[in-house]
Amino acid sequence: MSAVHATLDELIRLRATARGLELGARHSQLAAESGGYLSIYRGRGLEFDEVRAYQAGDDARTIDWRVSARRGRIHTKLFREERERSVLILVDLHPGMYFGTRHQFKSVLAARISALIAWATVQAGDRIGGVVSSSDGSMVLPPMGRRTGALRLLHGIESLQPTQPGVLMQGRLGDSLGQLDRLTRPGSLIFILSDFLELGEKGELLIARLARHNDLLMGLIFDPVEGLPPPPGRYRMGTPEEQMELDTASEAVISGWKKNFLDHRERLTGISQRSRITLAAFSTADEPLLSLRSGLARHGRVT
Repeated sequence: MSAVHATLDELIRLRATARGLELGARHSQLAAESGGYLSIYRGRGLEFDEVRAYQAGDDARTIDWRVSARRGRIHTKLFREERERSVLILVDLHPGMYFGTRHQFKSVLAARISALIAWATVQAGDRIGGVVSSSDGSMVLPPMGRRTGALRLLHGIESLQPTQPGVLMQGRLGDSLGQLDRLTRPGSLIFILSDFLELGEKGELLIARLARHNDLLMGLIFDPVEGLPPPPGRYRMGTPEEQMELDTASEAVISGWKKNFLDHRERLTGISQRSRITLAAFSTADEPLLSLRSGLARHGRVT
C-alpha cells in the first residue's frame, strides 16, 4: 500500500477489514418510549407516521392542533423510528494533509478511516454520505444505502486527494462544514476527519450547531512530528512557494514547536467540551482500524 496516495482498489478492499466493526448500537422503540436509550448515541431520527385521537398519558407536545381544529377533537401525532440511520463523513483533504513522516500521509490516513466507516455503515444496513473537500473543489454526497453509497464516497476521496503541499487557507473548513450542515438531518451520526488547521470561527459555530441534534465525532488527523520536532539539526520546511529553515537544536524553536501543537489541541478540546462531543486523535504512526476502534470506544463514554 502506498504511503502517499490511497487507491480506490485499496479502499474497496478495506471492506473485509471493517467486518465486525460497530459504529454504535441502535436504540429500540420501547426504550425511546420509556425515556431511556440502549444506544450510546443520542438517538436516531423519528418520522411522522399518523394521527389518532388523544388519549390520557399522551405527550401534549405531540398534539396536532390543525387536525384537532378540523375534526373538533384533540388528536396527537404518532411517530415511528426510521429504519435506517444516516452516517455522514466530512473528509478534509486540503493541501496541508499531504504530509507524513511515519507509515502514511495524513490524507491517506483520513481516506482509510473513512473507508472503514463507510463499510461498517453498509454492513449495518444504514446510509452513508458526506462531504469530500479539497483545494480543487468538493463533492457533496447525500446519504445512500448499500454498496452504492460507499463507492460514491470512496471514489470522491480517491479523486480529490492532494498531490502536493500548499498554503493553508484559514476558514476554508468552515465552507465544507456549511455544506455538511445543509446535508444533515437530525439524528445522524457524523464524523469530521481533518487536522483542523483551516478551522475558523465560522467552522467552530457550525460544529456546535451540528452537535445539537446529531452524534458527532471530531477525528484529529496528525503526524507525530507535528507535536515533537525532529532530531537536532537544520531543516528546510514549508511549501514550494514558501520555505524557511529551522534549527531544531534551538531550545526556543523546540519550545515554540511544541506550544503550537499543544495550543491547537487545547483549542479543539475546548470545542469538544463546550458541545459535549468526542475528540479522537488519529496518528499517522498508528494502524487505522485500531485507531478507529479506540476513537469509537471513547465516543461511547460520552453522555
